[in-house]
Amino acid sequence: MRLGVLDVGSNTVHLLVVDAHRGAHPTPMHDDRSLLRLAEHVGPDDRLSRAGEKALVRAVQKACDQAEQQGCEQLMALVTSAIREAENGLEVLDRVMARTGVRLEVLSGEEEARLTFLAVRRWFGWSAGRLMVLDIGGGSLELASGFDEDPDVGLSLPLGAGRMTRRFLPQARTGGRPDLHALEQLEEHVAELLKPVAKRLLAGGPPDLVAATSKTFRTLARLTGAAPYSAGLRVPRQLTAEGLDQLVGFVSRIECAALAELPGVSPDRAHQIPAGAVVAATAMRSLDVPCVRICPWALREGVILRRLDSLGGT
Repeated sequence: MRLGVLDVGSNTVHLLVVDAHRGAHPTPMHDDRSLLRLAEHVGPDDRLSRAGEKALVRAVQKACDQAEQQGCEQLMALVTSAIREAENGLEVLDRVMARTGVRLEVLSGEEEARLTFLAVRRWFGWSAGRLMVLDIGGGSLELASGFDEDPDVGLSLPLGAGRMTRRFLPQARTGGRPDLHALEQLEEHVAELLKPVAKRLLAGGPPDLVAATSKTFRTLARLTGAAPYSAGLRVPRQLTAEGLDQLVGFVSRIECAALAELPGVSPDRAHQIPAGAVVAATAMRSLDVPCVRICPWALREGVILRRLDSLGGT
């Protein structure tokens, strides 16, 4: 069957269409994403602006039209941190439903962590042993650990690369050089939030494999020497703590506009690299992780796999 997943994140709207059936590897048939930066449309009053709502309606309608053109039998649509934290988020989703016919499901941070964990477990298999997964989004950092397909622990912290850029490094958004003192404050903030959850993540014992997903981790790995996306999904990629610490030192001393010129860096996300690098490095340090394996599957694949599992023998 042909399934579509529409993922409305803090930065982008991403439509993934796959051909899949239970027990088989989902085959990507269509992949499209557009920049929305929905979180930037949430004002100081914690309400999504009218402009943000209109942009969301346009993006959802575009994705819905593409899904229909691709012959999707089912379209699963979900939203993450930007909407679930907006005071008027549910009202906005009702209006999006009225205008597009698409009901966007609000995922909790824990659900997001658990679905991502499922995707990573399926990608690496049981030979990975006890697994830990890190996922840096635009608004939040998801963490999960466990031995089975459903993690023992699934957590979400408000430490996304976009959120931390807006809070600590506003000058980066205009292409400027990160403030070194602000980077230190960001590191302290991340370490403080991670300290109480580290014990929970490691309660079952040290992980046999630590994996990382998301555009942020893929970009950081690419900047430290991992193979480019064009080399294929199955090429092993990793990000070491040592390499990441060196990268943090590098990106903290150049203007963010210059980062956009580096191989593997999306120009629309270059300004989030310093904050993303600090969050990733601090998380790895707090969890005593020397290296992470980069996994190409994440939340969208987890949603697809969960849906296929629910079909039973049909």
